[in-house]
Amino acid sequence: MTEGFWDNVLLLKGLYDQTLDPVAQRWKLTRMELDLLLFLHNNPDHATAAEAVRLRRWTKSHVSAAAHSLEEKGLLSLAHPPGNRKTLLLTPLPASGPVLQEGRQAQRSFFRSMCRDFTPEEERALDAIAEKIARNIRDAMKK
Repeated sequence: MTEGFWDNVLLLKGLYDQTLDPVAQRWKLTRMELDLLLFLHNNPDHATAAEAVRLRRWTKSHVSAAAHSLEEKGLLSLAHPPGNRKTLLLTPLPASGPVLQEGRQAQRSFFRSMCRDFTPEEERALDAIAEKIARNIRDAMKK
């Protein structure tokens, strides 16, 4: 099982990259910039740089560089809450709408490809297994 699991992880990453890289290239974004925009869109309750680092395990420097580049491109607003210079709020701007639309479509395409020929029951089982794996990993990392 171990070798097959790692092969599947690599296959998943390869297909995800193959699906999302053209979107980033078309909009002249780095993959980190596209991934950050999609993260913010998909996780509106976690719209800070610190949350992006914590939840996606990205480095602070990569998130910071992507955020500032997206701000320069007019796709993202960066702001500190009043009296809090440590927290950086990240808000996609309306100009990011077409990028996000195409990026979300690519993500849906990835999941359709990955789950092709799955029954609804198999999709639910996959979700349950993935959640159990994630919970086990989180628990193991706390030790």
